[in-house]
Amino acid sequence: MDERERMAIVESILFVSGDPVNIRDIAQILDMDLRLVRKLMEKMTDCHSFERRGLQVIRVNDTYQLATRPEFSTYIEKYIGQQSMQVLSQACLETLAVIAYRQPVTKSDMEAIRGVKCDHTVTILQNRGYIQEVDRLDTPGRPYLYGTTDLFLRSFGLSSIENLPPLDPGQDPGQSGADNS
Repeated sequence: MDERERMAIVESILFVSGDPVNIRDIAQILDMDLRLVRKLMEKMTDCHSFERRGLQVIRVNDTYQLATRPEFSTYIEKYIGQQSMQVLSQACLETLAVIAYRQPVTKSDMEAIRGVKCDHTVTILQNRGYIQEVDRLDTPGRPYLYGTTDLFLRSFGLSSIENLPPLDPGQDPGQSGADNS
């Protein structure tokens, strides 16, 4: 089996799955060494990008998934019939930024940084699947610690949390002070 056929097999698996597929599963299916599968996936990603296909291969941590190209979103929205995509409020975006840059973080830490209550925005972000409870702090009351999810990474076009853009020196994410939670 040649490289082109292997990429076609992986593309089929990613298409049928719809969800991210772990690289270890791909390696097992192809009966290949993990290192060689990483190279294959990198080449497949590059090929999709170079050929400007309607679909792209995205990597999130150690998983891969097919996704539509962001530059074609207006056409996809027209086809689906949506007038506008569901957007996050400024308060949600600020809270999400605090969590992304400071994770794991407690709700009281978020509130201290933003200067407003975050109960509602945390609930919205959890319901949308962008954040999750990752642990509990070993202090009185055992508050939850929050972190971002793989859906957050995929939705914002990030391969890993390390790909977040750097903050300006002295800038704290979510520092608006406006009570818009």
